[in-house]
Amino acid sequence: MSFFDKIFGEKGQDSEKNQIWKYIESEEDLTKAIESSFSGKVAIFKHSTSCFISKTVLKNFEKEIESSGHKPELYFLDLLAHRSISNKIASDLDIRHESPQLLVIENGKVVNSASHQHISADQIV
Repeated sequence: MSFFDKIFGEKGQDSEKNQIWKYIESEEDLTKAIESSFSGKVAIFKHSTSCFISKTVLKNFEKEIESSGHKPELYFLDLLAHRSISNKIASDLDIRHESPQLLVIENGKVVNSASHQHISADQIV
């Protein structure tokens, strides 16, 4: 295992396929995520799959969630595959686009957001 693999994850590990996520791949998926926010907080992680920083933040966030014991409803958006959905989020929820970005939504509104190194599981609680 190389030095970089130890820090940033082994080759072949596909963090985007982690079982903690529900995937947003359509506007209908986004609508379901927002509707779920009326029953409790949900979080959307907007991730650029080609960005080294985004990948590192994602891995750290997943480790934090998995060790926390708290099991929030988490949604994952691949920005490169679904840029139009990201634009819809920014427009509909009146939030500036960033990447990586974590949006915490409650009752259909963004109640917390963070990007880059400020993303933390603590924001969802």
